[in-house]
Amino acid sequence: MGKNSLLCSTDYSIIIAFFIISLIIGLLVTKRAGKNASSFFLGGRNMPWWLLGVSMVATTFSTDTPNLVSNIVRENGVAGNWAWWAFLLTGMTTVFIYAKLWRRTGALTDVEFYEIRYSGKSAAFLRGFRALYLGVFFNIVIMATVTLAAIKIGSVMFGFTPLQTVLIAAVVTTVYSMLGGLTGVLITDFLQFFVAMFGAVAAACYSLNLPQVNGLSGLLSNPDIIKKLDLIPNFSTTDPHTLLLIFIIPIAVQWWATWYPGSEPGGGGYIVQRMLSAKDEKGAVKSTLFFIVAHYALRPWPWIIVALASIAVFPDLSALHNAFPHVSKNVVGNDLAYPAMLVKCLPSGLLGLVVASLIAAYMSTMSTSLNWGSSYIVNDFYKRFINPDATGKQEVLIGRISTVVLMLLSCLLAIFLSTAKEGFDLMLQIGAGTGLIFILRWFWWRINAFTELSAMIFSFALALIFFVYDKLLLNSFQGQALIAKGYSAYEVIIKCGGLEQWQKLLFGVICTTVFWIIITYITPPTDKNTLESFYRLIHPCKYGWRPIVRKAEEEGRELRETTKEDSNLPLGILCSFIGCVTVYSALFATGNWIYGYYLYATLLTLVSVAGLIILSALWSKVV
Repeated sequence: MGKNSLLCSTDYSIIIAFFIISLIIGLLVTKRAGKNASSFFLGGRNMPWWLLGVSMVATTFSTDTPNLVSNIVRENGVAGNWAWWAFLLTGMTTVFIYAKLWRRTGALTDVEFYEIRYSGKSAAFLRGFRALYLGVFFNIVIMATVTLAAIKIGSVMFGFTPLQTVLIAAVVTTVYSMLGGLTGVLITDFLQFFVAMFGAVAAACYSLNLPQVNGLSGLLSNPDIIKKLDLIPNFSTTDPHTLLLIFIIPIAVQWWATWYPGSEPGGGGYIVQRMLSAKDEKGAVKSTLFFIVAHYALRPWPWIIVALASIAVFPDLSALHNAFPHVSKNVVGNDLAYPAMLVKCLPSGLLGLVVASLIAAYMSTMSTSLNWGSSYIVNDFYKRFINPDATGKQEVLIGRISTVVLMLLSCLLAIFLSTAKEGFDLMLQIGAGTGLIFILRWFWWRINAFTELSAMIFSFALALIFFVYDKLLLNSFQGQALIAKGYSAYEVIIKCGGLEQWQKLLFGVICTTVFWIIITYITPPTDKNTLESFYRLIHPCKYGWRPIVRKAEEEGRELRETTKEDSNLPLGILCSFIGCVTVYSALFATGNWIYGYYLYATLLTLVSVAGLIILSALWSKVV
């Protein structure tokens, strides 16, 4: 343990026991996971929906998530969470429109989709390129942000250096991920979810008991906190730039125009991996719905309460640094407030359990990302382009090797990041302008492989330019002087002439979208036979496929099967809307119960219940 560790022997015993249990699970399912690629990456396509749903929730409950929420609340108040709450709109369309379409593909990964939907060398190149782009590069960025949170927790709790933290975290997570495959990940996720939820709730309860907070009434009456409580930004008092950043852009543009892991428009990544692991289409839809409801309606408030309480305990960054002088100054940001609050409010024993819950959150996210990234490397690169005749054992071996390599690279990158918000913004910017493609490619025949390639390359180039420019501003003489005065990185960038985050995002969305639309129309469409085969397999809504259907009928080919109905897009959109109203009502009802606004809380609760009843009535028609 580090010389500045704040944990006692009881805390360490709990944490070590949790590590041992996770490793045992990995060992127990090693034989089953090692049969072939389908067993290692999809659990044999026979997983129950409830286990998949809990795994999705556990995976998105990463170590950096409460840190990110603390960062957002301390800087922009509770309403700042619209930066990710807006993705509920994406999530509900995935549930009621895309989940069953993904399950119909029968693919091993969502990247395999490219050679089902597109044709020729461009489709093959897109599949291989995107496998490496998402499975390696983008996945490493995701895991680096999660590992950054682990570094901060290790610094505060254990007094570890960044290198010590990543070594310990990497070894345990890599071992059980490498041994157990997706089955091991799902089982440990199930355990880790409940441990993590208990830890989050315990942290919220104990934070309210701190003398600086003085209970829930003291929290809600604190003048520094009152202005942070709005669930929706106050349009009359909020600065216009802040309003654009935290609400207008997310709700109007971000949810459909950007690609973000776990919230991909149309579904993707490890969420699709869970859908493809389900027993059938209904299982895919049920698991995704469970995930969306739990992710947005169940989990946020414990984190928010801790974040609000941290304002009373640590009013600014100086207070955080003074409380933990052994922590390196370059990792002291508002996202450090969450682990700092755990140290401040939790007694021995419980502190160990809550730290174990954060470790659980870290391990569930990292193990999923490792397994998901390895599935791309094996199925969509190694087997597709290097060794098409690979045996099941060879595929599993390459999967295990790539698991180790991905972990090493993500740990290296984590050391160079500063805050959770920085990683969040970087990923949003990389995916800016690509989201609409993922929505339309199922329902518009004209989208082709060049569309996706051009958007991916263009958005990445813009994000890289913005990222490098911001780093130059931060490291300039003026930037360093402002940092020394206590300004945040975001404030320094703006004061030095950089663009605000909403400006970069909007610019990226507009430029990337215009670019890929032009490319779509100047490049040849997908081969007719591939389009017809895709339509027969998926049966998307026919409106955007009329030219293909009409041409086939004129030539005497029937594309519609009587055994499988076309996707009912209007009903799916209606259910998505009702689902959003239902979950937002539940989220805000909880907030109003906490705030003591009982009339609003009651009305919102009734709206949420009514939404559930309506969705239940429509369920059999949409699934």
